[in-house]
Amino acid sequence: MGDVFKEQMVKKVHTGRETAIRFGIVALAIVFVFAFALIIPFAQGFLPFLGLAVAFGVYVLISRRNIEYEYIFTNGELDIDVIYNKSRRKRLFSSSVKQFEIMAHVEDADHRHALSNASKTKDYSTGIVSPNTYAFITSYEGERLKIIIEPNDMMIKAFSTVLTPRKLHKKR
Repeated sequence: MGDVFKEQMVKKVHTGRETAIRFGIVALAIVFVFAFALIIPFAQGFLPFLGLAVAFGVYVLISRRNIEYEYIFTNGELDIDVIYNKSRRKRLFSSSVKQFEIMAHVEDADHRHALSNASKTKDYSTGIVSPNTYAFITSYEGERLKIIIEPNDMMIKAFSTVLTPRKLHKKR
């Protein structure tokens, strides 16, 4: 049997909440610069440098909110990475798919109780529930986690090579 390798990119959708966070970052930066100018009047010479530093900080914070998730399935192992602004990558999750207790659609009424039995929930999907939005329960780093992902049909088919039908419940 050959090696199995599948990968998929999922872009986080910008919601109204995300827009409000970005607006809040900019508003806070403006308030900070004006407050600094009013509170410390003798530091007027540093104000242009402070303005540039705060503008750079705002740019970094807002660009870091541009998020994509990459799912990598290799021979029964699932890795989930986050990519910030298409330039910086960080590993969020890595485990064997065999460790999953259950995997089902997030709105599956038959498995709602089983999917709610976790200490923490991590959402590594677009943020909008779709027909391909699944959740799985697993033990990871000493915690019982519910992880929400949005695998395409190719990825679900790869999961089905490892997970039994008792653990993988495909949406009908």
